Parts: sequence; C-alpha cells; structure tokens
Amino acid sequence: MIKLNFLVLCGTLKLEVNAMPTTLATIKKDMECKIGCELMLVAQTGRKRQTERKGILAETYPSVFVVDLDPEENSFERVSYSYSDILTKTVEIEFLSEAI
Repeated sequence: MIKLNFLVLCGTLKLEVNAMPTTLATIKKDMECKIGCELMLVAQTGRKRQTERKGILAETYPSVFVVDLDPEENSFERVSYSYSDILTKTVEIEFLSEAI
C-alpha cells in the first residue's frame, strides 16, 4: 500500500513516502519472494466491513496467490486473492515474519 503523509511544520511542507509496488508484475514478484512467510491479511468485504485473517503465503500463480489460514482462528483452510486486489487496496497485507 502506498502511504503519503503530508506534514506542515512551521510553514514547511514535508512529504513522507512509503512506496509499495504500483504494477501487477512488481506485486507478483514481491509476493513470490515471500512464499512461506507468515502474514496478516485485511480484506474489505463490503460496506464498512473488514475481515482480518492470519496465515502463511502458500503459493503464487499468474493471477492469484493462496494463503493457508490458521486453523484455530478460521473455519476454512485456504483463501485466494488476485494481485489486483492488492493494487486496488481491497486487500492489505502485512508480513509478520520470514519464511517458516
């Protein structure tokens, strides 16, 4: 996710940029490097509703990636999302650890 923070300090404009990939190819490439890593996933599921899920990035495919979910917290084992979900911020991912 791209974060732009504008801070005005004593009349000076300060721009902080935490840049994330802005193309599907770079998102896919970055995800391929993180296979096996633990992550926290927040998915927008509708009007003002979000679903938080914790799991491990299991596989990447040309159009989607698969997350194996923590069985203690979720009623099903796996979910898949497209890379465009990340690009459009329908899904936000935070990696918690390195590969297990």
